[in-house]
Amino acid sequence: MSPNTAQRWLRRFHPRPDAPVQLVCLPHAGGSASFYFPFSQALSGSAEVLGVQYPGRQERHNEPGLTDLHALADRITEAVAEEADDRPLALFGHSMGAMLAFEVTGRLEDSGTPVAALFASGRRAPSRHRPPENVHAFTDEQLVAALAALDGTDTELLNDPDILRMILPAIRSDFQAVETYRYRPRPPLRCPVVALVGDRDPRVDLDEAGAWADHTAHSFDLRVFSGGHFYLSDHQTAVVDLVRQHLIASGPLGAG
Repeated sequence: MSPNTAQRWLRRFHPRPDAPVQLVCLPHAGGSASFYFPFSQALSGSAEVLGVQYPGRQERHNEPGLTDLHALADRITEAVAEEADDRPLALFGHSMGAMLAFEVTGRLEDSGTPVAALFASGRRAPSRHRPPENVHAFTDEQLVAALAALDGTDTELLNDPDILRMILPAIRSDFQAVETYRYRPRPPLRCPVVALVGDRDPRVDLDEAGAWADHTAHSFDLRVFSGGHFYLSDHQTAVVDLVRQHLIASGPLGAG
């Protein structure tokens, strides 16, 4: 992978080469790197945030989306490995991003790159499977309704036909990647895992979130917030504080 290709996958909204840790943030299905701009801003004193930009959206809207989550994880791993330096590296993913963060973490560890912590938000553990809803095969109208029900997409965007024509292909590709994903059994991760979930999330219950404990040989923590699938939009300060506290506990931010 060339440097130019790596630059297409990662966004630095607040460059901090002097920050003690790099935090790679992976968005949900249909999401973009800019979803984590507030996280980057809030954490800029503690970490350099690298937001992952999937193909098929924003400045990458002319690129076809990837419909295989394992292939997507392969490409992201290459980009992250290329951009990583000698600082500790942690990953945060929400929904589809949580599953990708898990797969990327495993690939990094397998290649000899240690990961300081994995934050898995709004997603059941990889080994917990639900029958797919086949949202990616919905009509445009049904797909828009499904997005609206999750409260994660601006209503104005969903009501704009021009924007919908531009974003729906990427959203459909993402849902196909999620719904066709199958966990490939592997040894537990060697890093701490923190699972975060909303107490009214229709896509993951507390038992499914707690099962992330089975995927680490290190420490595990489960944090429950009030809200649905996009609970973190209402709890940004608390989530940022939680990430910072765990990075302190695991070492990258030192003792204070």
